[in-house]
Amino acid sequence: MNASTEALPVAVIGAGPVGLAAAAHLTGRGITPLVLEAGTSAATAVREWGHVRLFSTWSELVDPAAEKLLAPGWTAPDGGSYPSGADWAALYLQPLADVLGEKVRYGATVTGVSRLGRDRIVDADREQQPFTVRIVNADGAEERILASAVIDASGTWSTPSPIGGDGLPALGEKAAADRISYRIPDLKDPAARGRYAGKRTAVIGSGASAFTALAYLADLAKADDGSGTHATWILRRGISGSTFGGGSADQLPARGALGLAAKAAVDNGYADAVTGFRTDAIQRDHDGRLVLVAEDGRRLDAVDEVIVLTGLRPDLSFLDELRLALDERLQAPVDLAPLIDPNQHSCGTVYPHGVNELSHPEQGVYLVGMKSYGRAPTFLAMTGYEQVRSIAAHLAGDQEAAERVELTLPETGVCGGAGLFDQPQAAEETSGGGCCAAPATLTIGAPASSSGGC
Repeated sequence: MNASTEALPVAVIGAGPVGLAAAAHLTGRGITPLVLEAGTSAATAVREWGHVRLFSTWSELVDPAAEKLLAPGWTAPDGGSYPSGADWAALYLQPLADVLGEKVRYGATVTGVSRLGRDRIVDADREQQPFTVRIVNADGAEERILASAVIDASGTWSTPSPIGGDGLPALGEKAAADRISYRIPDLKDPAARGRYAGKRTAVIGSGASAFTALAYLADLAKADDGSGTHATWILRRGISGSTFGGGSADQLPARGALGLAAKAAVDNGYADAVTGFRTDAIQRDHDGRLVLVAEDGRRLDAVDEVIVLTGLRPDLSFLDELRLALDERLQAPVDLAPLIDPNQHSCGTVYPHGVNELSHPEQGVYLVGMKSYGRAPTFLAMTGYEQVRSIAAHLAGDQEAAERVELTLPETGVCGGAGLFDQPQAAEETSGGGCCAAPATLTIGAPASSSGGC
């Protein structure tokens, strides 16, 4: 911050877990945050997957600065238990937003961020100008807010990746929207249960979200024995020892159990796996069911529904006037990208990182939380909490604290690059044994969330 901007608040975009943690850390440092949330309450995105249980425990989902701000009137849940998304929102995130009070504004959708009087071309006195944040309020009125810094914790929930193997929507994907979902279904909801019960459903994706959906559909098939409920699991790569995650080697046991549940769904006949299938087009048969067609011309048997869980991607449109340094593949900050690149990093190890890895040529703007990972997976809430702790320390002028590592992250137990293209054996060959052994089939209870504290 400089003399012309230090009296201004730090704009925090998004009142989710990491955005609210950022506000708590800033408040603890004597810096005023202004959290801008498009929804009508805190944790809008989390509430949308509230039926899913996280694979992180409560002890890993509560930020220390936030807990300090909540005390003494707040009772922390059992640190060893696993909350659902709804629990996380109701028992922690909304109370935290309530404590922050007027520092959180609801119904404020950010549509643009720039420097006051400077588009991205202009160099002159750029860093002396405050940030200007353009918002649209719930009543449709536009407003401009000035800020000393901008922390974008808006996440990636609103921009799921499409079906197409080339990163674009498959031909016919939009026309088939009535039978396609990009979310894990809530099968306790009668309407959702009716949508999938007795139906054939294609699940596209190879991550924890896909594992969760497969496990849910397997449970539905078991409960509705003989009804015809069945899943077709579509993977763009082959199946190897690392396909189902780290299993018992995962340092987050509930995350490891997700992969084991998906494997059990296949082994027990509730799901079929189709490998090396990159969807090019979606067509309808004479009954209106969907036929998926691969780039190589293969056609799958018709399905009634498709659940697309191929990842999420950041919305960068409202940051166009800022000078960001983003990796050309992941759309993550260039200094962070090598630490999280699924083509390279091994055994799920992502080193804790902070302001140095998250800085851009545009000084004072930071992408944090899920958004900082761009298109990379395996984000944990603990990672985001460490990010904003470091950034708040930097903005307060405490560089020693900003550069100090205060976090140890659990490993997934999966070795080898998860992004390898059509090389299912490579992960096993480079693992050095151990963590990538094929997990044993287990039957577990309700699966945990793919979000892991997103």
